[in-house]
Amino acid sequence: MVTAAVESITRRIRERSAPTRNAYLQRIERHARRERSTDRMGCANVAHAFAALPSHDKLRVVAQRAPHIGVVSAYNDMLSAHQPYESYPAVIRDAARKLGATVQVAGGVPAMCDGVTQGLPGMELSLFSRDTIAMATAIALTHDVFDAALLLGVCDKIVPGLLIGALHFGHLPCVFIPAGPMGTGLSNSAKSKVRERAAQGHVGREALLEAESAAYHGPGTCTFYGTANSNQMLLEAMGLHVPGSAFVHPHASLREALTREAVATVLRRVQGPNFLPIGQLVDDRVIVNAMVALLATGGSTNHLIHWVAVARAAGILIDWSDFAELSATTPLLARVYPNGAADVNQFQAAGGPGFVLRELLDAGLMHDDVPAVSERGLRAHAEVPALQGEQLRWSALPADSGDTQIVRKAVAPFSASGGLKLLIGNLGRAVIKVSAVPNDRHVIEAPAKVFASQEALLQAFNAGMLERDFIAVVRFQGPRANGMPELHKLTPPLAVLQGRGFKVALVTDGRMSGASGKVPAAIHVSPEALAGGPLAKVRDGDLIRLDAVAGTLQALVEPASWAAREPAVLDEAAAEANGHGLGRELFAGLRRNVVSAEEGACSWM
Repeated sequence: MVTAAVESITRRIRERSAPTRNAYLQRIERHARRERSTDRMGCANVAHAFAALPSHDKLRVVAQRAPHIGVVSAYNDMLSAHQPYESYPAVIRDAARKLGATVQVAGGVPAMCDGVTQGLPGMELSLFSRDTIAMATAIALTHDVFDAALLLGVCDKIVPGLLIGALHFGHLPCVFIPAGPMGTGLSNSAKSKVRERAAQGHVGREALLEAESAAYHGPGTCTFYGTANSNQMLLEAMGLHVPGSAFVHPHASLREALTREAVATVLRRVQGPNFLPIGQLVDDRVIVNAMVALLATGGSTNHLIHWVAVARAAGILIDWSDFAELSATTPLLARVYPNGAADVNQFQAAGGPGFVLRELLDAGLMHDDVPAVSERGLRAHAEVPALQGEQLRWSALPADSGDTQIVRKAVAPFSASGGLKLLIGNLGRAVIKVSAVPNDRHVIEAPAKVFASQEALLQAFNAGMLERDFIAVVRFQGPRANGMPELHKLTPPLAVLQGRGFKVALVTDGRMSGASGKVPAAIHVSPEALAGGPLAKVRDGDLIRLDAVAGTLQALVEPASWAAREPAVLDEAAAEANGHGLGRELFAGLRRNVVSAEEGACSWM
């Protein structure tokens, strides 16, 4: 049984979502009731679909009506996390054939690396790449010959995009297959110190590149607990992985066994009494479980956008108030960088997602009466997988944490509430990740210093113009303005100024990286400045109060004067620059149609 608070929030979401959820379920039921693909399609359609299959696979899928799995892959070898996927289709085909099924790679989806594009024009395509991935997933699956789907993706926008796309084919059973994190390299805290020294000019490019290359050094996800690894935590909490597969190294022998098990798992969900399409699996309780897991681990702020969009794809309506209320009742059970010193490998060794999920389930903070791809239910995700000979087996985790500086029991958490807070005031609605911010920085009151780009702030820092208490207001960074890029490049200079004893904070309608958090940052401010949001009214020198304790974000300006102010407008040259170069022209329609960050920054609604 869940606590009264979790049940109340879930019930509110269910009631709010009833019309859209019921319509969604009716749609997927209609698709699930249809004849099998090869029976309802014309002969030419069938011939085209399977022309390239080996003859024995054609016989299986057409004449013998064997289950047919579509694979949607985000493979490319630009992303370290996705490079291991190169060999997965062969493994999946082999596993499927041994189980009497057939497989086709239905399509590939684009996958960009935010680490490559941070601070560069390409970052302005990053958020919209999520919806592009969802559309590419739909194109892959719209051949409509599949009985199930396997989804291969790990990183920031890729998992939400694949999940949104899959939910639009909610009549299909689906399993996500991760690839795992790279081995531990230079610690994240050491890397950050080098970045701060570089921002001050104390070390040069050679030393900085050496540190970065020691941190990001091999196949697998980056080892900090940013958006990519938060994705994996949330998929475990939603029961969409083979249990315990999130943080196993790409080259571990266990990894291939888990991939083969994913094939067997999805096939068990294809037909009969165990039939479980993804659209039925992802219900309001499962969405709440994902939200709680995010809050309990101090996960990426990006998911206050992405999981709103994911929920909407399943006909479920959530907002930041739901996150805030869940955060107030969810204990913080993990400290992984930037929320602590450990990386995800150390988190895994200390108990990892399984330990956190067990504690949350036992404390009644997550729904345990939910479906999962494993027939053993969500409780299976609180166990640890291992190879015993050639057999994959799961066992119970130890009762106690392997390291109480990294993960703790629910009865002795790092804090009584989760890592995220909602801020409301005359500047709009925003979110802040408080779990990584020192307690003495949870309230900042200082004059505003207004910038229209992160480059302008960096220039002011380099010119020595920011040696003071101030709140940086970086506006015109929302989804309609320029695609809502992450402003990760601002973390080192602001951290330097904070380290010098100045009271500093950031207020922006843009995003921060999932790896950020040291400096207080009110982010995703909605409505955004370009949409007429009040952030456009702020002037240099206005006293701003960011209060993460009270949950407020205020410009301390006399109300009549504030109401009379004309909002600033985006400079025409800046608007022109935001819309051109490196493919940004192609995303003009998405910028025009996108809804607010709190509505999921969806371009498809």
